[in-house]
Amino acid sequence: MAQDPWLLTPGPLTTSMTVKQSMLHDWGSRDAGFIAINDHMRQRLVALIGGEGVFTTVPMQGSGTFAVEAMIGTFIGPKDKLLILINGAYGKRMEKICTVAKRAHATLEWAEDMPVDPALVKLALARDPNITHVAIVQCETTSGVLNPVADVAQIVADAGKRLLVDAMSAFGALELDSRKVQYDALAASSNKCIEGVPGLGFVLSRISALEQTQGNAHALTLDLFDQWQNIEKTKQYRFTPPIHCIVAFDQALAEHEAEGGVAGRGGRYRNNCKILVDGMRRMGFETLLPDHLQAPIIVTFHMPADKNFVFQTFYDKLRDRNFVIYPGKLTVADSFRIGCIGRLGETEMKAFLAAVVAVLAEMNVASGAPARKAAE
Repeated sequence: MAQDPWLLTPGPLTTSMTVKQSMLHDWGSRDAGFIAINDHMRQRLVALIGGEGVFTTVPMQGSGTFAVEAMIGTFIGPKDKLLILINGAYGKRMEKICTVAKRAHATLEWAEDMPVDPALVKLALARDPNITHVAIVQCETTSGVLNPVADVAQIVADAGKRLLVDAMSAFGALELDSRKVQYDALAASSNKCIEGVPGLGFVLSRISALEQTQGNAHALTLDLFDQWQNIEKTKQYRFTPPIHCIVAFDQALAEHEAEGGVAGRGGRYRNNCKILVDGMRRMGFETLLPDHLQAPIIVTFHMPADKNFVFQTFYDKLRDRNFVIYPGKLTVADSFRIGCIGRLGETEMKAFLAAVVAVLAEMNVASGAPARKAAE
């Protein structure tokens, strides 16, 4: 059996064999065994943010964006106004969700290679008393930049407003403890840093805030309040759940706990990131972000200036060696991205770097340096 490719992407990710094997059984959605697994999964997620007794997990069938749209559509009522902090494609996506859902919103925008500035958030809240909520992306994988969620949360709380967090690419690897950082809801999914498979989003919701959202939702299937009530009362999803995905996710959560939880998983990813960045820099490649802004999730590199470098060829030759990377998503620079997350460690990262060396030699590319560096 051929080795699956190593996915150095922001998700879906390489998963463990035991996560894969957990899906080799069929379960009924009303079976006591599956109900127990689903309950366990929901409790484990709340524990990851220290939210026991205060937060609840509301699972949502679909990708992470389904969870983000459900969060916005449920927590932002017709009389509310959301301030969206944008420094990449996923902030832009929240803006589009608000437009489609016809929710009042305003935006603050930064360049994709810059973090959100808390001082400007404070100013915006002071200028517009109609704003009731603020939304922020914890790690914007457009560039890999880490946003200062804790600082923004304090400003939002001081202003008497409520915070919503898209923690999609960072949840499970970067701490966002609800006892230290105040927010009403956090959206994430099964196939990122927990290392499950795609198919389940979830929103960790402050119960006292969720209780106030009845009737807000703009869509039947994305109504977190109704989903929560139904699961609490009947132990059933309103519509068919992605059972195999949920069972795999529970297994992935067990493996996450065994690795040392958020600290352990985040530590492995930080080591992956360091190996990757140091190795690519030795070949002349330059990161978009300085180290202090770089989250250990995905790294954006400038395209090399060498005339022999063609990204599609680079991509294909790496894929032939069983490594899958990601194209760029920036408007500020011509770039590509390499992920540090998933069931990857030091061995795989070093093997990837060796593959890059070999591919550059095949392409007759002398250096990965971008145009500015190449000219110096």
